[in-house]
Amino acid sequence: MSAERSTKILWSATALGGAGVAATFFVSGAPRFWANWVVWFLFLFTLALGALFLVALEHLVSARWSVPLRRIPERMASLLLPLCAVGACALGALPALYRGTRPAAAHDPLLAGKAFWLSVPFFSARVLFCLALGLVPLVVLVRGSLRQDVDRDPRFTVRARRFAPVCMAIFALLVTQAAFDWISGLDPGWYSDVIGVYLFAGSFLSGLAATVLAVIYLKGRGRLPAIRFDHTYNLGAFLFGFIVFWAYIAFAQYMLMWYANLPEEVVWYQAHIDGAWLPVALLLGLVHFFVPFFALVPRDAKGDLKRLRWVALVVLAAHWLDLYWLVFPELGRPPLFSWPELSFALFFVGATLLWMRNAMEKGEDMPVGDPFLKEGLEFRL
Repeated sequence: MSAERSTKILWSATALGGAGVAATFFVSGAPRFWANWVVWFLFLFTLALGALFLVALEHLVSARWSVPLRRIPERMASLLLPLCAVGACALGALPALYRGTRPAAAHDPLLAGKAFWLSVPFFSARVLFCLALGLVPLVVLVRGSLRQDVDRDPRFTVRARRFAPVCMAIFALLVTQAAFDWISGLDPGWYSDVIGVYLFAGSFLSGLAATVLAVIYLKGRGRLPAIRFDHTYNLGAFLFGFIVFWAYIAFAQYMLMWYANLPEEVVWYQAHIDGAWLPVALLLGLVHFFVPFFALVPRDAKGDLKRLRWVALVVLAAHWLDLYWLVFPELGRPPLFSWPELSFALFFVGATLLWMRNAMEKGEDMPVGDPFLKEGLEFRL
């Protein structure tokens, strides 16, 4: 398929999805509209943060093998720019979904002490501050890397390594804010000390999966000929490891709450596994752990591009399902999979792919100004 034709298809899908998104608000109501909006915002926001984490991690540990691949997650992280607008729009969900932001919350004994924290002004201020803060590492690490392609200045590599710990602190703050405000905030009477780490696991996994798909896409078009099995194997190994990590955190959170059996904790799980939500929870465990885990157990599978492609797609779909399972039960209804959800998928997937097609044309496909690129290309397992 030609690039021009695929671009037209993406624009058509985005336009059709956008029409369905607008219709959802008027036909299906504000709660369902905003639930879908929050899920897709969190999906793309955590994916972009996961890609940024991968970039910062390379600089932090001074990794060499990943230098030839670093431009891919740098481009993924650029999604944080349009997501500032998406996240600001998501604040419209507060009165529809977040009961802690409503005036009646001040009269609830469980929420009265959190009234200021949950109030719309402070909630909005936290969100807008974190969205703006997320652009700082984007400017320092990504724009600096693109500039290094031109000026070949090795001092950027030193500056990036010094900034990497700061980037990690920013990442931790953004993921924690997203977990506690956008997810825990749906049921402000419930809390979990693990929810931030849980979202981090899904964020890094989705960033890795998107990076894998982009590498495969570029290799298929002859744009990354120097990338070998050794590089893709390490990506697959990272993917495999964090699939296990996500499962461990998910099980740990459930096990501790089940064992303690505290009413203020188990009521959240009751809403998420009762009735028709139980099959969704079981499906989540299947596609987020069992299927990708056993697919990547063989050693050679971790570097096999065909297998990595479908595993990465499964991981991304599982991450979306995870966020759907976290958000939608708060509507107090059974699982909803119909034209509104399809419309949101068409709109956000289409718009994201259009953005990434444009990002893939900016700069070189590898950080050619990095002094460690040659060493990274010569990497052997």
